[in-house]
Amino acid sequence: MNEREARDDRAVVRHARPEDMARVVELIAEHAAYEKASPPAPGLADRLTRLLFDPARPRLRCLVAALPDGTLAGYATCAPELSTWDGTEYLHMDCLYLTETSRGHGLGLLLMAAIRTEARALGLDEIQWQTPEWNENAIRFYDRLGATSKEKRRYTLGTGE
Repeated sequence: MNEREARDDRAVVRHARPEDMARVVELIAEHAAYEKASPPAPGLADRLTRLLFDPARPRLRCLVAALPDGTLAGYATCAPELSTWDGTEYLHMDCLYLTETSRGHGLGLLLMAAIRTEARALGLDEIQWQTPEWNENAIRFYDRLGATSKEKRRYTLGTGE
């Protein structure tokens, strides 16, 4: 987005700022609860601040949907990744979340448009993401965008002993 803002009558989608981190962490906690996952570990705001605002090389990007009163109603995070099979980079959208009362008002479309703009600004031709199989509303939303899905499972494995 590079300081260009996507707007509609209700909201502005913009890059997160350091002063947004407390609210972004609240939204992340809501997102985790929505997906029946563990809450974020303490210190998340500090870790995200380092990833987002490292002047040498930000590793993560965060876009927020701000309502006219300035309240942050949602966020999306993304980072460039590599595809071994294609030998290309793509933008991986790790999260997209809107508060329950903010869904169905076009904010998801604004966030996705901003993610697409972010990918183009980085010279990337594709965005990839995943959503839980049970999240039928998200699946319908992504299908309406024209996105295609692949059947895969996501695994995690700690590196400790």
